[in-house]
Amino acid sequence: MPHPRELIVKLLRNLGGRKEVEQYLKQFSSVEHKRFAVIKVGGGLLADDLESLASSLNFLHQVGLHPVVVHGVGPQLQAAFEAAGVDPNDWQQRTSPRALEQVRRVFRAENLRLVDMLEEMGARGRPVVGGVFAAELDDGGRGGEQRPQIVRVDTDAIDSSLKAGSMPVLASIGETAGGQILDLGPDLAAHALALRLQPYKIILLRAQGGLRDEYGDLISAVNLAEDYEPLLAEPWLSAATRHKLELIHDLLGKLPRASSVSITSPDLLAMELFTHKGSGTLVRRGERIILHQSLASVDLPRLAGLLTAAFGRPPVADYFTRKPFRRIYLADSYRAAAILTDEGPIPYLDKFAVTGEAQGEGIGGSLWLRMTRETPKLFWRARVDNPINPWYFQRADGSYTGGTWTVFWTGVTDFPTIQECVERALAAPPTLEAAHTIGGTT
Repeated sequence: MPHPRELIVKLLRNLGGRKEVEQYLKQFSSVEHKRFAVIKVGGGLLADDLESLASSLNFLHQVGLHPVVVHGVGPQLQAAFEAAGVDPNDWQQRTSPRALEQVRRVFRAENLRLVDMLEEMGARGRPVVGGVFAAELDDGGRGGEQRPQIVRVDTDAIDSSLKAGSMPVLASIGETAGGQILDLGPDLAAHALALRLQPYKIILLRAQGGLRDEYGDLISAVNLAEDYEPLLAEPWLSAATRHKLELIHDLLGKLPRASSVSITSPDLLAMELFTHKGSGTLVRRGERIILHQSLASVDLPRLAGLLTAAFGRPPVADYFTRKPFRRIYLADSYRAAAILTDEGPIPYLDKFAVTGEAQGEGIGGSLWLRMTRETPKLFWRARVDNPINPWYFQRADGSYTGGTWTVFWTGVTDFPTIQECVERALAAPPTLEAAHTIGGTT
């Protein structure tokens, strides 16, 4: 009978290509256990989606990955306070002996519910309800209401759990030097835990999944170096999302550059982690996209290397001398590029390339947003069997398929211009084709 890990890997390959799955498994497995991931779980998920949550965590356990899980108990504690006659908005009542007994009881019960569910599914979970977060009450120097602050994170219980092959499940509960317990909330606890462990991944699980834009569409990736300020300037951004992005920006600025934050739902966690497409919102520190108005400021050997890596073959020998270049967008690292040329009534997207190494990092999505923000009218073509066409269809305003090619355009509405773009694209020789493939888009 196949080993459970083999079965899980086969299942993962149904979500994404074999290379994708193996690439991510290799990346995650190469990281020290306690530095793989910190997963934040709100109390609402424990209350409403416990089985899906435990199933996703068990999935990771079965492929040999051991995240550090930290959870809250917001809705459950609210209900317990109301039943005990404690006003949750009165901090003095919240820290009274009667309230603290509810905090202790609810955290212990919810923590064990998750651990028991993991054990039922075959994963080894270890409950950690105290001894990790040393905290104190602080009014922020404003003389107002005191709030809990974490002053130290002790990892002994985490290290012991991981050494035994168990998944540590931490309650977001702190303890003061005088022995008082404090409800920290999962956001504060996860933030402090990430700063202490310096993990490769920080995963924020929520029922709604990833972040959404003004139309309700998923924001698949955020490259903070390129997208942060424009996003914060958007009038449709909610106060809650703005605050979340600000916290993530602060956190990633203090972690290794390779670290990233994923926001997704429990049932889509595997797709988010093991496929380039993902399922939620991937946030990275990222890198700048530089606009070059001519080839004079471009490192041509590096650009040629990028095109070779992305397309599997080098550009034609005279590519950089015969093309009427208009704009070239390049990531700082030369792992992603968009090359626009003048070959019609509007700019033509001649190449759009992201190397395999950069796939899954959100660079392609940031590159596309920057390019279309500054050049809203574009046309390009791709072979009809190009596996990236679904990505293009999502971003194009229109398309036309003729023979072996599909022509796409964006920002164009008048028929004569569309007709000219289509005719020029279909008549172009193969050496002038646009991005016929792409080494990954996000």
